[in-house]
Amino acid sequence: MTMRPVIGIIGNRYKIDDSYPVHAGGMMNSEAVSGVSGCMPLLVPSDPRFVSVDELLEVCDGFLLTGGRPNVHPEEYGEPATEAHGAFDRARDAITLPLVRACLERGQPVMGICRGFQEMNVALGGTLHPEIRELPGRDNHRMPPNGTIEEKFALRHAVRFGKGGVFHRLMGAEEVMTNTLHGQGIVRPGRGVVIDGFAPDGTPEALYVEGAKGFALAVQWHPEYNAANDPVSRPLFEAFGEAARAWAAGAQRPSLRSA
Repeated sequence: MTMRPVIGIIGNRYKIDDSYPVHAGGMMNSEAVSGVSGCMPLLVPSDPRFVSVDELLEVCDGFLLTGGRPNVHPEEYGEPATEAHGAFDRARDAITLPLVRACLERGQPVMGICRGFQEMNVALGGTLHPEIRELPGRDNHRMPPNGTIEEKFALRHAVRFGKGGVFHRLMGAEEVMTNTLHGQGIVRPGRGVVIDGFAPDGTPEALYVEGAKGFALAVQWHPEYNAANDPVSRPLFEAFGEAARAWAAGAQRPSLRSA
């Protein structure tokens, strides 16, 4: 049996019944990594007390930076915390931010989703706004507070990509429909961060890292939902899997770059 590449799925810290602490990851992420990327999902307890970045780089072939309710602490981009910034997970910050930088340096595949999109930007010196719906002309990108999973992850707005750019080529379309379940958003892109997709209200929705040695893409929406059947999610996870297989085989593929 051929061993599949291992994808470290960044876990989030939760409490079951408000008392029992756990590290957890959405099953949708594992389904997308296994069923669409063709890789083995491995949940990472994102806390430097238990794992180190160096260990993770050796164990895993690529990393999926998942969404999560806690936000990147604003001290990581030089701003004070306010009530609008919400909850935090400093242990995850301590793992993911240096992990992003290490992956970019090595050319190891990394893909960000929602919080992971924001983490990739902050890791490279970018900044975030705590509540984009408060900005003039911006929409509310948060998920509906009630309803079924299908309703919460329903396609809600378009994302337009740069013509001829990374995501246009990957998706085969300049504009796609996506879900939206986030409150924060990018204000200033970090070093090398290229915003390659925007919502109709101007909110950044897709990025890649210019000059990255390997696969380094992130999206603000949640492509893990229905990834096997969604025409936008599937090519993203397939490309991620191809990059992980190339890394595992010791033959890195050329990084995705704009035309």
